[in-house]
Amino acid sequence: MNSTQLGTYAPAARFSGRVNLSYYVLMRDGVKLAVDVLLPKNLPSSEKIPAILIYTRYWRLMELRAPFKWFLKPEQMSSRLSKLVPYFTSHGYAIVLVDVRGTGASFGVWQHPWTKESIDDACTVIDWIVAQPWSNGNVGGTGVSYVGTTTELLGVINHPAVKALLPMFNHPDAFIDIAFPGGVFNERFIRDWSDLDWVLDQNRIPGVLGALAGLVMKGVKPVDGAVAELAQAVQEHHANGKVFELASQVTFRDDSGDGLTTSMEEMAVHQYKTQVEQSNAAVMGWGSWMDGGTADAVIRRFMTFPKASRAFIGAWEHGGLFNASPYRAANGEANPPIQTQLREMHKFFDAYLNGVDTGAQSEKRLFYFTLGAEQWQSTTVWPPAGTTMQRWYLQSDHALAPNAPTANEGTDKFIVDYEATTGDLNRWWEIGGIVRKAVTYRDRTPAAQHLLTYVSAPLERDTEITGHPIVKLFVTSTETDGAFIVYLEDVDEQSNTTYITEGELRAIHRKVANDPAPYKLLVPYHTYKAKDAMPLVPGEIAELHFGLYPTSVLVRQGHRIRVGIAGHDKGTFPRYPSTGTPTITLAHNRIHASWIELPVIEE
Repeated sequence: MNSTQLGTYAPAARFSGRVNLSYYVLMRDGVKLAVDVLLPKNLPSSEKIPAILIYTRYWRLMELRAPFKWFLKPEQMSSRLSKLVPYFTSHGYAIVLVDVRGTGASFGVWQHPWTKESIDDACTVIDWIVAQPWSNGNVGGTGVSYVGTTTELLGVINHPAVKALLPMFNHPDAFIDIAFPGGVFNERFIRDWSDLDWVLDQNRIPGVLGALAGLVMKGVKPVDGAVAELAQAVQEHHANGKVFELASQVTFRDDSGDGLTTSMEEMAVHQYKTQVEQSNAAVMGWGSWMDGGTADAVIRRFMTFPKASRAFIGAWEHGGLFNASPYRAANGEANPPIQTQLREMHKFFDAYLNGVDTGAQSEKRLFYFTLGAEQWQSTTVWPPAGTTMQRWYLQSDHALAPNAPTANEGTDKFIVDYEATTGDLNRWWEIGGIVRKAVTYRDRTPAAQHLLTYVSAPLERDTEITGHPIVKLFVTSTETDGAFIVYLEDVDEQSNTTYITEGELRAIHRKVANDPAPYKLLVPYHTYKAKDAMPLVPGEIAELHFGLYPTSVLVRQGHRIRVGIAGHDKGTFPRYPSTGTPTITLAHNRIHASWIELPVIEE
């Protein structure tokens, strides 16, 4: 299929313009949350409409300075809201924007991400929504990133009004999805995100928005007539937690104590698996192959929960506004464009919030974009039909081949190069979506000097790889810990090298668990818990068996597949170990055959 087959659901707009109403809504413990409601202009008093809730920690709306406030609406300052709000209000929806407790213009303290208090608050907010004179009693939710997870957690409360949830580019298991991929600390992003949150919570304009932003924006939008209360709320935010300080204390997903009020395990959506399974809400996931672990999150949800009936995985930056396929120009128009995306969202929400037979209820289906081919496909099952795991072995002379090595000996040594990097705009720096910079991987050919690489012969035919690659490496190290990062890349006839995907594993997390995973997985399961820590023994061979992040790519006939192995990604992750320079020996022989398995779609 191609993108023109998406977005065919296109009912005519019914309203022109919108009105903004703002309130403080009282929570059960007396804390007041700031709420803005955007309604279709000239909505008849007799007409009842559904609401889409956006439950955010990034300022529900901004307050504009003169003269900009005279001709701009606050939602126009958000690249996503500027498109979503007019689209849905024109089609007869209310958009309800809420500052999470301890953020924006809301009172209270934000201790850490996704608190149980914020889930309870959401229930109160939904009670308030359905009591409004314009409400038809049905509520949906959507949001990107952090707000995507607050959206997903609306399913936990099992409120009868909540019928449809659309989490986008979010991290339901934040430990592996963004904060510690493979147990490796995503230091740069967490530091930058933490700084951004703190500045927002103090009602200051983030520097990342540019020097001119302060001339246009004053800060978070106060509730109408409550400017003094805004100052009081911001004062309470001084007690908020700082994410980087908390995350810097974490090695294992169940770490707690010493200033940690909860563990990352307790913040994960899968802790509420029973409640999610009991929810009546349909879920449509949205992610990208090129955005952190969001595609992996979409696939896990699709495989695990029956109500996760629809899903989209594209090649976008963190937000879906720009292209991030490495086979096309960065920062180009998204495929499909935002208007088409909004129509697919509309198709989903109309089905469950307005009772329209749009076809969205008919079957469980995942739509996915194939890199290289640059086209959309869809499947009702994952892995897609026809998938076979093809094993490619690391060989002598840095070759990659489907035949197993036969020699009893065969190793390669490399000293970890701490200059190895994927650059400033890689998949792990999700601030890029805010500053309108797409994920960008430049030609990876020069990166080879910092990696241990293995390259296949030219492919005899076009080969589609769709799913999770898996590696098994046999290594020895001179240290007890280290980061092992494996890159899958496409080398064309001119030796230009294109990034496809990657996977990482911190060595102390190498134990493959026998415990049941909290969700369906297609890769070896690592718990990342303290009880399963397994440091390397210097000089002793160790098995590293782990998955790469999923992808869908068409590698063309005549191209070669390259596997690159690094011990660091400068500017993204910290050093492992923090001191010393490990020498790694990788085995590729008959006794210890290292390999990568690729999920290939057979024609």
